[in-house]
Amino acid sequence: STSTSMANECLASLGLSGPKIEETMRNKDLTERLVALVRCAKDKLGSKELSKVQGNLIYHTGTKLKKQAFAGHELIVNHIINGDLATEAQVTAACDFCLKQIGSGDLDAFKAACGIGVSITPEDIERAVEEVINKHKQELLAQRYAFGINKLLGEARSNLKWADGKQVKCEFEVQILHLLGPKTDADRTGAANASLVAKQPAARGKPAAVAAAANGNAEVFREETRSLADQMISGDAAKFHKPGENYLTDGYVMTPRTRFLLGRHLEQTGGKVFTRFPPEPNGILHIGHAKAINFNFGYARAHNGHCYLRYDDTNPEKEEEKFFVAIRDIVEWLGYTPYKVTYASDNFDQLYEWAESLIMRGKAYVCHQSPDQLKGHNPPPSPWRDRPAEESLQLFRAMRAGMYAEGEACLRMRLTMEDSKQDPVAYRIKYARHHRTGSKWCIYPTYDYTHCLCDSIENITHSLCTKEFQNRRSSYYWLCNALDLYCPVQWEYGRLNVCNTVMSKRKILNLVQKKAVADWDDPRLFTLTALRRRGVPPEAVNLFAAKVGVTMASAYIDPSLLDACTREILNTSAPRTMVVLDPLKVTIVEGLDAVKSAALTVPDYPASPERGSHSIASFSASSGVLYLEREDFRDGGKAGAGAGFKRLTEDQPVGLKHANVAIAVRQVVRNAAGQVSELRVACLPLDSLPAKPKCFVHWVADPVQVEVRLYEQLFTMKNPRSIPTAS
Repeated sequence: STSTSMANECLASLGLSGPKIEETMRNKDLTERLVALVRCAKDKLGSKELSKVQGNLIYHTGTKLKKQAFAGHELIVNHIINGDLATEAQVTAACDFCLKQIGSGDLDAFKAACGIGVSITPEDIERAVEEVINKHKQELLAQRYAFGINKLLGEARSNLKWADGKQVKCEFEVQILHLLGPKTDADRTGAANASLVAKQPAARGKPAAVAAAANGNAEVFREETRSLADQMISGDAAKFHKPGENYLTDGYVMTPRTRFLLGRHLEQTGGKVFTRFPPEPNGILHIGHAKAINFNFGYARAHNGHCYLRYDDTNPEKEEEKFFVAIRDIVEWLGYTPYKVTYASDNFDQLYEWAESLIMRGKAYVCHQSPDQLKGHNPPPSPWRDRPAEESLQLFRAMRAGMYAEGEACLRMRLTMEDSKQDPVAYRIKYARHHRTGSKWCIYPTYDYTHCLCDSIENITHSLCTKEFQNRRSSYYWLCNALDLYCPVQWEYGRLNVCNTVMSKRKILNLVQKKAVADWDDPRLFTLTALRRRGVPPEAVNLFAAKVGVTMASAYIDPSLLDACTREILNTSAPRTMVVLDPLKVTIVEGLDAVKSAALTVPDYPASPERGSHSIASFSASSGVLYLEREDFRDGGKAGAGAGFKRLTEDQPVGLKHANVAIAVRQVVRNAAGQVSELRVACLPLDSLPAKPKCFVHWVADPVQVEVRLYEQLFTMKNPRSIPTAS
């Protein structure tokens, strides 16, 4: 490791300030890279000091040159010192070249890729900027500074790849000023308004799904709603590597065979994106899985790729057939069709062969520590870690033959993970019948062993998983490379958590077993079967996943967001009807003749009346009796109701939806307890009122009895940590 004093000295030689040195030294990896770069530069300079420009470019190299390409650092430093690499753009290109052409000795290709020898004159810059401005001249004159000028600047810079960025910007500003003149007050106001609109696109119109539904095209509606998941393919996901360019990813481990294996992988996949959704069939999927489903299937769809549904069926004790069926049912309910449905157990024979190979390569051993000894973050080292490969192989075969009891032996991989946990278990003994392989096996592979190898077998390009698997990334890469197999890239994203509920399968199972809830599909839960039973449409679940998006940080989401998504979808997909949950009887004692028809025609979709209508009974057919929601009337007049109350009071009329009339209270009837039991009102045509009512409320006449099930949140606490016992 680099000593603090040496690091300080090296960083100071780059021209960094004291605070910048302290900030940099908090990043150990960056500090070590910079120290190595400075030492290399000093070897070339001898007694000379680094210039400010050279220091900046070396610092830039340290931030851009990835670990797997660091072998090319001497080449880059040499060309910085001799002045061939003079801009950050050139250094960035040099770092990219070293990454993509690892081990290449083609100096001419290096120089061409970095723009070495390319001369950009001020006249070249002036001419290139002028071409971009002339290309968009009419739009600029029409929109002036409200036009996306920064995009034009980016276009100009892309045409002048090796030019100094500051010179390009300066020339661009001069030519824009010459064309448009100084900014006016109108320009400044227009720019502010444009900025406001850009920040609030959702307030300016309907999503594509809503617009499609308004046209009554159910298929387009469903497809457009599902495609909202594609909105997640942005931000951090936009940085994902292209198929075959796995080595461009930070932390990816290269071996001498990596390029050959990647080439064979591309031949087998045709360069397509392949993802997988790999649930354990030991429970029902919940709303967090909806995010994973949308991300895996959505990312593949957005890149014209494919997504597998792979059951991680390596724990036969907890797996049930009903979970296999329910998982596929939910995936298809959300609108996705798997490229193939596979099982980890499809590969049990191959996985076993690879386990024997791992032992013979000296990278795995049989251990006899008990499961309890292996629990926790700091278990004691295994006394069998240095066991000879031949002995471990013999014992491993004995494990398969059923010569050990459960817990008496396991196969462990010889490596240390990110969290310093040593030698994860690859195989353990379980005398349990498997739903697909029966009693063929009494040893089963673990997640750490199975997952990456199944990804490799299926040529997965992007292994997308939540952040809790980040500390297993090293074992993922290690195992593929240890067996000389194609190694996919593991990408982690933040877990989705919903407030006022539990998402853990273990906790949900606890609730079910204690009869705190009816089953996995209890409508108060946030399992996807429960949401479906509650009446949440799949489009709303997908819209929710799209709005939550994919970030690298875990998120705690209020359940009201799902409610809002559900309303948004149902508003355009479910025909509207009027229902009163807590009825208050209203009798019209004056003006009943204002409504002459016995039936009223009301639109199925109020926002889109052209999509159809239905008839409802009017109160003229029910002797002037109708029912309002009790909460739509407040006793005590305007003063008692409060200033913000716009519905019915003793001295404030209210409009009735679809009836083109208003009602005004004439008498409040109370029961023996003093509670309001009936309102007697006058019916008034709208055109007879001095002002339009402030509000129109729903109502029913000649009603039918219905059962309405309303569900509250399961927990009052935002983040429940314990499961209550059954009452």
